[in-house]
Amino acid sequence: MNKRPLLIALTVMAAALAAGAGPPAKGGHERGTAWSFRDQAQPGSPVPIWPEGVPGAIKDGGPETLTDGILRNVHVPSLTPYLPPAGRANGTAVIVCPGGGYTVLAIDKEGRAVAEWLNSLGISAFVLKYRLKEYGHPAPLRDVLRAVRLLRSDAATWGIRPDRIGVIGFSAGGHLAASAATLFDAPEGRTGAPLDRVSGRPDFAILVYPVIVLTGPYAHNGSRRALIGDAPAPGLAESLSLELAVRINVAMLMIATAGVSLYWRRLRRRGQLQKVS
Repeated sequence: MNKRPLLIALTVMAAALAAGAGPPAKGGHERGTAWSFRDQAQPGSPVPIWPEGVPGAIKDGGPETLTDGILRNVHVPSLTPYLPPAGRANGTAVIVCPGGGYTVLAIDKEGRAVAEWLNSLGISAFVLKYRLKEYGHPAPLRDVLRAVRLLRSDAATWGIRPDRIGVIGFSAGGHLAASAATLFDAPEGRTGAPLDRVSGRPDFAILVYPVIVLTGPYAHNGSRRALIGDAPAPGLAESLSLELAVRINVAMLMIATAGVSLYWRRLRRRGQLQKVS
């Protein structure tokens, strides 16, 4: 992983947020539930994000497996906190979304390693274990928005700012991070839980070699198939092809990659993008 573009991205993003760019998400100071994620969490240990029960859980879905840093068959989504050294925290939090084509999660290389590097910059990091092809859409979207809501509702107890909660994603995890930034208020991202009252909009997103396009000749067909199947409902692929979903209130974004020009152009027209070379 080339960390230089990410370091530049995080530095510029933090400066922009500190200066007031990117309005704080509405509902950021609410507590959506009496259950506290912070009370359950221990650094480096995963905490389930759906203690009331995973929505749409598959009964007898089989065991989760971890081999050589690759996670498969996720049925219990979780957040694993990684915290900066005492006295180093700067109030910013980042949810880390590993990639893997919505089929597996590169939980070590694009999860733990990234979180530990963010800690060295004073950033609190939370690695998201999200559901994959066994569930498809909207399960991953619900998981990432739930993660944002959990951190925002417990921001004070984590020592983070509710208006400086971002996401970073790699490959298909980049698609998920971009989905959070773009589809944060989509009806399918809610489950009816009390925590839905808390905004799921991240304050910024960093996309690293992300999957963006799910339609046409540039579609990432592996991720598309895992997320929505071979015969998706009419309009579903278009709604998740994120270059088509850009709007004025998309979270502030940075892209550290090449080859996503459609998304980049639409974001830039709306003033939502900082370009990192």
